[in-house]
Amino acid sequence: MTQFGPVLALLGVSVALVLAGYGLSRLLAVARIAADVPPFSGGLPATEHAVSRFHVRWYPVTLVFLAFDMEMLFMYPWTLVVSRVGVASVIEMFLFLAILLAGVLYAWREGALRWT
Repeated sequence: MTQFGPVLALLGVSVALVLAGYGLSRLLAVARIAADVPPFSGGLPATEHAVSRFHVRWYPVTLVFLAFDMEMLFMYPWTLVVSRVGVASVIEMFLFLAILLAGVLYAWREGALRWT
C-alpha cells in the first residue's frame, strides 16, 4: 500500500484543486438569466441558429485536415526513433506518406478540395 501513497496523494491534490476551482468560480460568478445573454460568437451578434448545420463542403476539408493531423501525430515520435531504428523506419515513414498522398490525390480528383 505504501507504493501507491504518492499516487493517491497526487489524486487527492488534483481533486481538491478541481473542487477549489469550481467553488471559486461559483463564488465569483455573476448571476445572469439565460434568456438575457445571447450565445457568444466572437463578440458579434448571432446571424444563424446555434445548432444550424454545416455546409456539406466542410466535411471533405475536415477529412483532409485530419489526414495531415494524423501525419504530424505520427511524424513527431518518428523523429525521435529514426536514428535508433535506421532504414526500416525511413521506409515505413515514406510508405505512410505515400498512403496519405494517395488519399489527398483521390480527394483532389473527386473535387473535395474545390471550394465552389
